[in-house]
Amino acid sequence: MADRYPDDPGAKGPDGTSQDAAEAIAPCVSYLRRVAIRSLDKLGEATVLEAVAVAEVARESLQPRFSELRAMGLVEPTGARRRNPSGKGAAVLRLTEKGRAAL
Repeated sequence: MADRYPDDPGAKGPDGTSQDAAEAIAPCVSYLRRVAIRSLDKLGEATVLEAVAVAEVARESLQPRFSELRAMGLVEPTGARRRNPSGKGAAVLRLTEKGRAAL
């Protein structure tokens, strides 16, 4: 699957656990990407965790979709950063023109 990223979910590590997770989420990826795009559209600009909160979907399911959307050119960083609840800085994202067209 890794050679088809971002079209297919990515996987890391040689132990197979990540590959199993990628295969398990694959049937839901299109739907989850739409949820991610819609949540970001609703907010205008947001960190991943802010968008996840609006989407009301498990972070573990939605957060990787933002990385895929960035790789697909549908989402881009604004250059701004905000603190997550953990205190760590997070990139603020927005939809690109291509991302808006995908709505």
